[in-house]
Amino acid sequence: MSFKTVALVLFSVFLATAGQLLLKTGMARVGYIDTERLGNPFQLLSQVARTWQVLLGLTVFGLSALSWLVVVSRVPLSFAYPFVGITYVLLALFGKFVLHEHVPLLRWAGIALVVIGIVVVGKTTPPEPSPGGPGTQQAVTSSPR
Repeated sequence: MSFKTVALVLFSVFLATAGQLLLKTGMARVGYIDTERLGNPFQLLSQVARTWQVLLGLTVFGLSALSWLVVVSRVPLSFAYPFVGITYVLLALFGKFVLHEHVPLLRWAGIALVVIGIVVVGKTTPPEPSPGGPGTQQAVTSSPR
């Protein structure tokens, strides 16, 4: 995998992580959504839509999705998708040390397994698809008979 593709994978993952953190921060401002608040969806949506962290989080998450489209156009999905697991690691670290959330030991064990899986997948280098190669759309031409 080329340096540009690795950088793009990491860029997409970091954007997704930032988007999730912004969404969590924004929804903390909105507050707990119980059944009563769900009973008035317009008021709830209005409050959510006026929370800048939620709006920015959705925007950043959208940018992550756009960069991810480029990633999956370059490498097999079975290779690329496990790298999304990096977000689990980063979000657990941010949850613990920035948001001061309790992260139980068993969850850390699961996160360690995710990291091991990412390393194993990373060791399997996929071939770089060439433009017009497998996984890309090729023009269909008809030949005269």
